[in-house]
Amino acid sequence: MWFLFFAITGLLLIEGIAAAIAHGHAGLHKADKKRIDGATFPWWGWIGLATCLCFWWLAWQRFAWFQPFQRHTFQPLWTGFIFFLNALTVGRSGTCLLIRRPVRFFLLFPVSAVFWWFFEYLNRFVQNWYYTGVEDFGPAAYTLFSSLAFATVLPAVISMIDLLLTFPALKTGLTRCKPLQLPTAPWIPRTVLALSAVGLALIGIFPDQLFALLWVSPLFIIFSLQSMMNRPTLLRPLRFGDWRPVVVPALAALICGFFWELWNYYSLARWTYAVPFVQRFHIFEIPVVGYGGYLPFGLECLAVGSIVVGDVFESRSID
Repeated sequence: MWFLFFAITGLLLIEGIAAAIAHGHAGLHKADKKRIDGATFPWWGWIGLATCLCFWWLAWQRFAWFQPFQRHTFQPLWTGFIFFLNALTVGRSGTCLLIRRPVRFFLLFPVSAVFWWFFEYLNRFVQNWYYTGVEDFGPAAYTLFSSLAFATVLPAVISMIDLLLTFPALKTGLTRCKPLQLPTAPWIPRTVLALSAVGLALIGIFPDQLFALLWVSPLFIIFSLQSMMNRPTLLRPLRFGDWRPVVVPALAALICGFFWELWNYYSLARWTYAVPFVQRFHIFEIPVVGYGGYLPFGLECLAVGSIVVGDVFESRSID
């Protein structure tokens, strides 16, 4: 069964590489062209969709023959979904991140694992979620299979962002909003950085009261460091009335969050929430208020993902 697990994962990755190479030889080196006449849904997208649906079905079943693999459906399910998202993007626009920047796209997977382990570390203090169905894993097995699952987080959110940017209301509509002038005094990022760092430190002392800072403080730390190094932040386009870098990643993470919670619901290896003060009105396992954490998380995904794949918005400049 372990051979099956790694074989499926490897085949999906090979499929994605082959698709990127094939499109490159077909003339998609002009990847910055945003709309290609007659763009169709590519063949490898059907494989991704089939893989996603197959492992969704298997994740919610309890077949005796599948028992050795039952707790490992998350990674192939989401890998299939990621390729399906990229195929949808190709069908709508003729290109996608997997095709435009294949090497950088695949680098998102290992970076994603490290990225999410950071939030797992912070959760050690607040204990807002915990995993069931993996109690008999040793440290090495837990680290390995958790990392494989965590590796899909950034590719999923970044791929969803790229897909959403093919919709005119989000691609161009959000560039015509009212400009928002943000203060630029040099002491502001230093102050925000200090407060955010203190906030993260205090969640170990007041976890029930400050658990929301787990999602908010890292974002402000990123913004502060970027400002102090005179690098543009995701907030800079707001000055020109472009709200895409704020709205689109937040929406992308919220959509991915819905699917994360949906596919987690009946899986054997799953996470459960223990969020203080708001532990009611659940949608799947998560309290409805908990979905608010996906909004800043989307911006964090874009900020980190952009370091790897470059500016997603620039690569899809307005038609």
